[in-house]
Amino acid sequence: MKADLHCHTTLSDGSLGIEETIAQAKRYGIDYFAITDHDTLASSSRAAVLGERYKVKVIPAVEFSTYDSERKSKAHIICYNPKKPDRLEGLCMRTCDLRKKRGKQMAMKVLERYPITLESILRYATGSKVIFKCHIMHALMDYGYTTDLYGQVYEELFNPVTGLCAEEVSTDMQDYPEVHFVVELIHSAGGKAVLAHPAVFDNFELLKDLTEKNKLDGVEVWHQSADEEYREMLISYAKEKNLITTGGSDFHGFYNHYPIAIGTNYTPEESLKRILDIN
Repeated sequence: MKADLHCHTTLSDGSLGIEETIAQAKRYGIDYFAITDHDTLASSSRAAVLGERYKVKVIPAVEFSTYDSERKSKAHIICYNPKKPDRLEGLCMRTCDLRKKRGKQMAMKVLERYPITLESILRYATGSKVIFKCHIMHALMDYGYTTDLYGQVYEELFNPVTGLCAEEVSTDMQDYPEVHFVVELIHSAGGKAVLAHPAVFDNFELLKDLTEKNKLDGVEVWHQSADEEYREMLISYAKEKNLITTGGSDFHGFYNHYPIAIGTNYTPEESLKRILDIN
């Protein structure tokens, strides 16, 4: 049984739509699939219908952007299989409004330096209605200012310390909801809270903090950001604390930082059963 539980579509910062993504999962022989778009559950209803059509079981999910105020760092928390998803809508709307504001601010700064149009950026943000950095970079590629999504121009614009949009990037992070609040809200919605790719933001201390306070259900182990040593550390800790261990490709299509396909990483069947509350 193959389960890829981390994937993005055009509703956030992926390059493929919902149907294209599910169809690709089917081609790779995926049995269980989760679309974890950033701060939105908008894909859930359509994904469920398309999942039935393609005979892929789609698990409702959302990847929340949060802020760990104690360690002054980002943290992404994935909510899986919420029983009362309506309780998450307010948080999704607030965070998306924040993303819209910051995205437009970044776009306007870029337009001051590069003579392209706002419409050329919005063309790529149509599905999500939020401007992500990848949408800006895609527009700059169209106009010939770069041939790389994540090369020199990306650093010039979005480096969190020296980039043109560094202030927006930094402020955006600090305005995200507090991680402890998000985990508690996920539980109030009847969902499973899983810390995504802890190696990306160096979240291991946060992992221990959340676990010791009985606020976390699981951790994403199988993700390309973690080397074998880091994965073994996560597996050992998860086993000790009885945490769910998940895996997924973190697929963004064209917008991935490196080539990666759906089905690159999987979630074990035992963990999948715990997410779905199957005895």
